Amino acid sequence: MTAPRVTPGAEVPPLERTIDLRAMVAYAGATWDWHRLHYDPDYLAPRGLPAPVVDGQVFGALLAEQVQDWLGPRAFVRRLHFRFKNLVFAGETVRCVGRVTAVEGGVVQVEQRVLIIDGDLPERVAVEPAGAEIVLGEEAS
Repeated sequence: MTAPRVTPGAEVPPLERTIDLRAMVAYAGATWDWHRLHYDPDYLAPRGLPAPVVDGQVFGALLAEQVQDWLGPRAFVRRLHFRFKNLVFAGETVRCVGRVTAVEGGVVQVEQRVLIIDGDLPERVAVEPAGAEIVLGEEAS
């Protein structure tokens, strides 16, 4: 397998995921976050929300997964940051995109964002700004 191009301006391969209610409940169980906002239609209706809201921590996991999938086992995500722009609801599809902004020694800086790409509507930004600092090491055998 050829190592990915890790130079300033290089695009990080996008990661797309449809986040359904089943995955959201599994994630809630794994993280012990049982807020009704993430699963209860009776709680959501009076608040004018059309569907359960995806837990914000999911986006950190997806952003880390995007760079780990790209760089493989030789990459260690040292820092990750992100800011929410819009709610994402159960059943929506998101796309994580990114590009390399700097490479110095074995440290790679990546800027990222998460877009909601469902339906005929224009893309909405779910998360921006976002980014990661990745330390490259030797690939594990």
